[in-house]
Amino acid sequence: MIVNADDFGLTSGVNRGILESHSNGIVTSATLMACGDRFEEAAAIARQSPKMSVGCHVVLVDGKPLLNPAAVPSLTHASSSAGFRQSLGLFAFLAASGRLNEAEIEAEITAQIQKLQAAGLAVSHLDSHKHTHMLPVVLRAMLRAAGACGVRALRNPFDPLVFASVRQWKRHFQLRMMRRFRPGFRHALAEAGMATPDGCLGIAATGGLKLENFQSMLKNLPDGTWEFVSHPGYNDQDLDRVITRLRQSREKELAILTSHRVKKVLRDEGIQLISYRELV
Repeated sequence: MIVNADDFGLTSGVNRGILESHSNGIVTSATLMACGDRFEEAAAIARQSPKMSVGCHVVLVDGKPLLNPAAVPSLTHASSSAGFRQSLGLFAFLAASGRLNEAEIEAEITAQIQKLQAAGLAVSHLDSHKHTHMLPVVLRAMLRAAGACGVRALRNPFDPLVFASVRQWKRHFQLRMMRRFRPGFRHALAEAGMATPDGCLGIAATGGLKLENFQSMLKNLPDGTWEFVSHPGYNDQDLDRVITRLRQSREKELAILTSHRVKKVLRDEGIQLISYRELV
């Protein structure tokens, strides 16, 4: 199992939480936001944490592009801030209606990967904020950008759903709607020669993970290689200035990921922790 921490570089509190989850817990990989306000701090932490593989957390919704907004007009909203759209639903609608420019997506993803590489980081894999690479137009662009930048692994964002909680009904419904992209996703990755886990665990539980549920998930882990998606961090003043629904839940996940009870379950179940480096 790969345990990946998303949102690296978002805030100092998130950076600190990810570092603790790796050094004192079970996090093996993290994905860094090139657009994050605390990118440089996170990159320095990554360079000092050689056992943690670091990927690029591609951002196409929320925040602002690395490229000049004039170069990616289909990805930004028409306002003075010229940032990305905040709504995943709107982004998906524009993708489905052919109103997102694939070349612009590829250029922005390439710029984000190259920013990590310019900071001296070996980019082990790619995933995306709010899992936008489930969408075929984003996936095609991401695969080309990955190939051009020498990245050989990608998150498989499809959750088995058996672990979804009834309390996360909205996310559960969204994931069911996105499952129609699964066959095309696996075919595209196979054609590109891209490594990927068998799927993701934890997406449906994001924001509502509990220790008991996580322990049960580990005890019932399917055969194969799986990625658990996590969002550890500290809910501090910096986070108050960020558009995110994940606030108190970050500290709860940090506690779970560093829990001795969780480590014991991993040992008892014989679950091997790997990073994305071992996947390739």
